[in-house]
Amino acid sequence: MPNEARPSTGEQAKQHALAQLRQAILHGEMAPAQRLVENELAEQFGVTRASIRAALIDLEAQGLVERIRNRGSRVRVVSVEEAVAITECRMALEGLCAAKAAVTASDEQVARLADLGTAMTKAVADGEPMTYSELNQELHARIQEFSGQRTAVELLERLNGQLVRHRFQLALRPGRPQHSLNEHLAMIEAITARDPQAAEAAVRAHLTSVIEALRD
Repeated sequence: MPNEARPSTGEQAKQHALAQLRQAILHGEMAPAQRLVENELAEQFGVTRASIRAALIDLEAQGLVERIRNRGSRVRVVSVEEAVAITECRMALEGLCAAKAAVTASDEQVARLADLGTAMTKAVADGEPMTYSELNQELHARIQEFSGQRTAVELLERLNGQLVRHRFQLALRPGRPQHSLNEHLAMIEAITARDPQAAEAAVRAHLTSVIEALRD
């Protein structure tokens, strides 16, 4: 949005700042424990400090920011044990979504999942871990979308945002994409076969493997 068209105050300004900050955190542009200085952010995004403060309060509620008394705000640090606990919650919710998708996804949507599996296989063969990571995220997102389980999707959006640092670390770990590829292909195969129990089991097996990798 051009500067002249961007509101500097009010709800629109807060939403603009919120969207920009959230994207920066989720894309790893702001590191865990990085200080978030209201004056600097207000200047960067062309809004008031009040808009930044309101955005930070929302991000705190989403688990992405922590506000420390008398010290301001920083990007929240998620420990390995907390990442494991979050992934255990994901296991239940994503398993539900996969089971639903196996029943409700259209043939076109199932074909989309198969295309993602093909692209993921190519990314592994080409040695492109970040491309694989992006496709991995898209696969999980599409399964959630195709499930039609909006409540689960909303809960997962909050949980997944807190795992950014660990997700990047796993993506770059040597051999990890090769290890997880078959797990993702099993998820796609079960949904394609319209087998909800197998789809849920495949998701649980994959996320159990993620937990093991987090603890390594």
